[in-house]
Amino acid sequence: MPRVLECRQLTYGYPTHAQPSATAPLLRKIDVVFPGGQVVLVSGRSGAGKSTLLHLLAGLLRPTSGEIVADGQSVSRWLTAHRDRWRRHVGIIFQQDHLVSDLTVLENVMLPLIPRSGGPRHWRTCALAVLARLDADDLAPQPVAALSGGQRQRVAAARALVDTPDYVVADEPTAHQDLDNARRLGHLLRQTADRGAVVVVAAHDRHVDEWLDVDQHLTLHNGYLKPAP
Repeated sequence: MPRVLECRQLTYGYPTHAQPSATAPLLRKIDVVFPGGQVVLVSGRSGAGKSTLLHLLAGLLRPTSGEIVADGQSVSRWLTAHRDRWRRHVGIIFQQDHLVSDLTVLENVMLPLIPRSGGPRHWRTCALAVLARLDADDLAPQPVAALSGGQRQRVAAARALVDTPDYVVADEPTAHQDLDNARRLGHLLRQTADRGAVVVVAAHDRHVDEWLDVDQHLTLHNGYLKPAP
């Protein structure tokens, strides 16, 4: 069953230096529906608030006002423990990879699977399969500290997608990739949407259409999210 993620009058602001009790709005009363089964691209200049929007969608930030609604449930209003449980269904590809340096590539990708059912053999199989989809299975035994920036990004994408999440938010996921590797990730994101998941990708790459099959393109400008021209 396709999922749905919505922003309802979503507003987010940062405290100002002059008036700490006041906020400078970065996102302004955004109303948008991200339907399952589609890949939605959010573009905009650097500093427009794309990363902040994705962090809000993933439950990592709370809105200043308005709400994030997932399948009819206002997840942004939930208490932290309840929201953390919901976030297990969200795959997040950050600009910063947040990999665990003391672990190998395979161990990093297996991490999201450990709280789930199955055992080490199942976790290993799933992790190797998604790494192979991103042409990174040969990296499995290597320590994360030995990887290049592009390799780390592919491993981070594998970790985000290994548990077939219902919601995926990807922030500049191909910033360090060549076109072939970008297309591999784009194909995997497309298949993730095709099974009913919500997929939201933030990117300002002018050549994004070469690696990502997009159903809906939105642009973020001056705090407002609108259909791209």
